[in-house]
Parts: sequence; structure tokens; C-alpha cells
Amino acid sequence: MKETILIKLGELVLKGLNRSTFEAVLLKNIRRRLTGAGDFDIRSAQSTLYISPLNDSADLDEAEERLGRIFGIIAYSRACVVEKDLTVICQAAAEYLRPQLEEIHTFKVETKRSDKSFAYDSPAISREVGGYLLDQYPHLSVNVHEPDLIVRVEVRDFGAYVHGAPIPGAGGIPVGTGGKAAILISGGLDSPVAAWQMARRGVELTAIHFASPPYTSDMAEEKVVRLLQKVGEWAGRMEMYTVHFAALQEELLRKCPEDLFTILMRRFMMRCAQVIARQKECDALITGESLGQVASQTIKAIACTDAAADMPVFRPLIGTDKAEIVAMAHRIGTFDTSIEPFEDCCTVFTPRHPRTRPTLAQIEEAEQALDVPALVHQSLQGVTHRRITFRGVQTLPDINWEENT
Repeated sequence: MKETILIKLGELVLKGLNRSTFEAVLLKNIRRRLTGAGDFDIRSAQSTLYISPLNDSADLDEAEERLGRIFGIIAYSRACVVEKDLTVICQAAAEYLRPQLEEIHTFKVETKRSDKSFAYDSPAISREVGGYLLDQYPHLSVNVHEPDLIVRVEVRDFGAYVHGAPIPGAGGIPVGTGGKAAILISGGLDSPVAAWQMARRGVELTAIHFASPPYTSDMAEEKVVRLLQKVGEWAGRMEMYTVHFAALQEELLRKCPEDLFTILMRRFMMRCAQVIARQKECDALITGESLGQVASQTIKAIACTDAAADMPVFRPLIGTDKAEIVAMAHRIGTFDTSIEPFEDCCTVFTPRHPRTRPTLAQIEEAEQALDVPALVHQSLQGVTHRRITFRGVQTLPDINWEENT
């Protein structure tokens, strides 16, 4: 029996005159993500995408798994495709859905007939298919309000499709339609979830990680790589830049008040990150901060941090609590990696009593003891560079970034 995958679009259908642009990006993302899963015919018609195997090399199980992580897809269904003949449709429903029909007690049939030339209207198709299934499976009864299974029949221009319950997709809009932004990524729970949240809104990500060897280990950096691979299963390919931050942190420790250390460090992160972000044509920075979660994430502290940047800083988790973030980390597959006990640079030299209500004047006064441009320039020398896709990681040559670019 011939099978295909039907993809339902979510908010893309509301994009008006821009809809074709969004669909084109989604189709490109699907083709890229299905690379290696076999040969498929991929096309769009009547607000539905059709993913049809071209030969025996096409792995529909693998395709389903990958499609479930592509933003822009609200739901998808594996369906059998038959000719537009009511008898054939009835037989296909009984056979294709046999494993489910044998395990349930109640059902109903829902029909969509977009091909108005078909002789039977939707209610008539549903009655005929429902009657046939009752004859074939005497243990079944119809329940139109709370059925165990909804048998779905779609009569379209290309044929008739029979399937069961749609599988929820990743939602959102296709990556590549929401611009570019740089995510400041650590090894914790929050920033990978923030990256996922922004990718779900169509943002193409560049990842920037701050490492502090010898205070942080190679294992800590590799942990971040693995986190980005998990995020990349949803967000697609991205590049990761690792900035070596230990010398700058040591300078802050020597010359600045301890209680301002974390905010001063984060301001330098913003400065370094936006240099890389501009070179990658990003228009914003992203962090995983949640209001009030730690001392550096109060309103006043965040305002001081943002004052060091001259591009927008997005914080998609700003209003979420830890339980919500943990639930999202489980959903996207990053939780187990995030809780591995490897320190990142944000936990190095943590002040004993960080100031929670700093003023910008206090911060700028502390920075007068520092050569800010020189420290940024020094930190951006020898930035390590990787390319991350859902298929693997490629190490690229180190980069020296100029602070004034």
C-alpha cells in the first residue's frame, strides 16, 4: 500500500502575501533535513505539504522522526494514498488502520473533500466509510463526541488519503525567516532552551561560548558542543565560536570590586559577542536569563549589562521559572547533558556577596580601572570555530577578531 506523509502548516497560512516566502524556506529546510533518509518527492498544494517516497531507499520512519523537529510544521500524518473511488477508500481505511481499529472500541470518521468534483460530499463519504468499518469490525461502535480514534479521509486533487490522528509538530515558523541572532551559550539548563525558543520563531542562530581554561576543562566545552547538537536537531546548522575568557576574568579579579565581578564580566561578554555577531550579520544577541533567578538577573543588573551592548538583547526565558525551563529542557532533549557536573566560566570566581541593585554609575566607575578596548581585543584572539549540524561537528580554523570591526 502506497504511503506518504501529509504536513499541516500552522501560522504560515496567516502570512498573507509573504506566505510563499515562508513556505519556500520551510521546503528548503525539509529537503536539507531529509538528506540521508532516502529519495522523496516534496511538494506543496492546498495548504498541505506532501512528502512521498520515490523508491525503496526512502525511510519513512526516519523521515517522520526528523520532520517532528522542523519548525513551521504544526502537525503531520502518515497516510495511505489510494485512487478516488469510494469502495477503494473504504477498503483502505479498514486495512491501513487495522492495528489501531483492533485495539479500540469507539471511532468516528471525519472527511475533507477539497476536490469538489468528487461525486460524494464529505458527510456521505464519512457515512459510507463508517458503515464499512462497522461491518468489518463488529466490536466497534460510533462515538461522535469522544471517540477512541478519529478516522480521517481527505479527498484531494492528487488522490484520496486515509490516516489516523495527526502527530503534533514543532510549531513555530521556519528557521531562516526570523533573521539572525547570536546566542550566548553556556553548559547550563537555560541558554540551550533560550536558543530553541528563538529558533522556533524562525531565527538563524550563531552560538558564542565563553571558556576559561585552565579553570574550565575541555570536557566543559565539549558538553556545550553536545548541547548545540541537540538544539541543532531542531534549529538546523549553526556555527559555534569559543572565546577564551580566563585572562580577562583574572584582570577583573585584580582591579575591580568583587561584588560587581559578575556584572562586569557579563558586560564584557556582551562586547565580545556583538563583535562576532556583527561579523556574522546578526542583528541581536540572545541570553538565557530569567528575571530574579540569580543576583546578576535582577532588573537593575540586567539594565547595567545591556548598557554595554548597542544591539538588541533578547531574553526569551525572562518570565519563566525553573520548573518551566526544566520541562522544556526535557522536551528538547538537553536536560541530561545540561546537568552534567562540568563548570563553565560563569561559575568561576563567583563573588561571595554579589550586588543585586547596582547602578550604571557604579559599574562605569569600576571600569575606569580597565583598558576596555584592549581587554576585548585580547579576548577575541584565537577564537575557536566549529560548524555544527544535526549530522556532526566540523572543526574550523581559529579566528582573530578585530574589536573595531
